Amino acid sequence: MSVRKIVTDSSADTLLLEGVDFASAPLTIVTAEREYVDDATLDVAQMVEDLLKYSGKSSTACPGVGEWLAAFGDAEEVFCVTITGNLSGSYNAAVIAAQDYREAHPDRRVFVLDSLSTGPEMRLLLERLRDDVAAEMDFEAICDDVSAYSAKTGLIFVLESMKNLANNGRVSKLVAKAAGLLGIRAVGKASDHGTLEMLDKCRGAKKALAAVVEQMAAQGYGGGAVRVSHVGNEAAALALKETLLARYGDADVQVYGARGLCSFYAEKGGLLVGFEKG
Repeated sequence: MSVRKIVTDSSADTLLLEGVDFASAPLTIVTAEREYVDDATLDVAQMVEDLLKYSGKSSTACPGVGEWLAAFGDAEEVFCVTITGNLSGSYNAAVIAAQDYREAHPDRRVFVLDSLSTGPEMRLLLERLRDDVAAEMDFEAICDDVSAYSAKTGLIFVLESMKNLANNGRVSKLVAKAAGLLGIRAVGKASDHGTLEMLDKCRGAKKALAAVVEQMAAQGYGGGAVRVSHVGNEAAALALKETLLARYGDADVQVYGARGLCSFYAEKGGLLVGFEKG
């Protein structure tokens, strides 16, 4: 049996994937004052508080080719999932690393999947890969299966602030400022092209959570796996879980804290919801 490894970048909010050989290549959050490497040593809560007080420019840096190669290790078969290539260079770096890896080891294979998403939707893809590896499916079958599965998952997010998105050109600064002044929660999704698409604007947490549930249903959710990551907002994440369990008795809902990259963009109070479309 070939030695297999599942690899992702840190936008997946996943440091451990039980039952398989696994590695995460860290992204980095950069300010004029310091850099935050999104690995197991990062104090995410402290970073979030630092950024709330910080008013200068900030940005993110993706893993380089060398970091991806280090994550691949010496596995004979590598399955790699990255943050959307339309918002980060992580996918392109992973593709180049895969080419270098194959050239150095012609008998080895690497599959790189652009998730067209981030955070909890990526976690769903990683869990699918883990299950396929555990089932001892062959390499090509695993690649085909997770690619097909990725078309049946989605990501919805709720943001209380869009300052960092605006600073990085992801949304209009005027829109971000207006939302902050009016106390509006922005509800959006990862589009089919891996970009951010705004869906609704809600005043108050209850309306925002209700909008999430309705948007999930509109996109085909009818029960099944849901992964919810939050930035210092466990109460809202658990409230969403309770609502989903009341509406869909067979829902598999897991709640956890977002790590560095997702916390940077979602900001304090943000929620990211990955779900199966049915």
